[in-house]
Amino acid sequence: MSKAHSYHFIFQDGTEYVDLVPSFPDVLNIILKENDHFQGNESSDEENRDMFVQLNRQDLEENRKPEGYNRKGKYRLIFPMDRMEMYIKSTSNGIKTSDVRRVGEKIQEILSASGLKFTTAEDDFIELC
Repeated sequence: MSKAHSYHFIFQDGTEYVDLVPSFPDVLNIILKENDHFQGNESSDEENRDMFVQLNRQDLEENRKPEGYNRKGKYRLIFPMDRMEMYIKSTSNGIKTSDVRRVGEKIQEILSASGLKFTTAEDDFIELC
């Protein structure tokens, strides 16, 4: 078993996926940067980063739940199936609750600046089986 740290963004009733379109590229780029994924100067890194952003953005534009970012890394960006929420999660042993909170607060600033209404919650330690 491992411990998970998470920071949740629970969107106000009436919020739809399409409402996330303006802010989502910046949110996803925070996760990619924190994971040090696709950060090189090579064109393949830039193309892969753009592909992840575009695929998620396309889902959002069509008001569908996006994939998020669930690859191996320090942080994952998850969209639950059953509610209008997104959260970042870390299952890495070396990641502290304060690190998850720091990344969550960066995302919170972006979402707030875009005018989205939401509440936040932290699940500092969730047992994963």
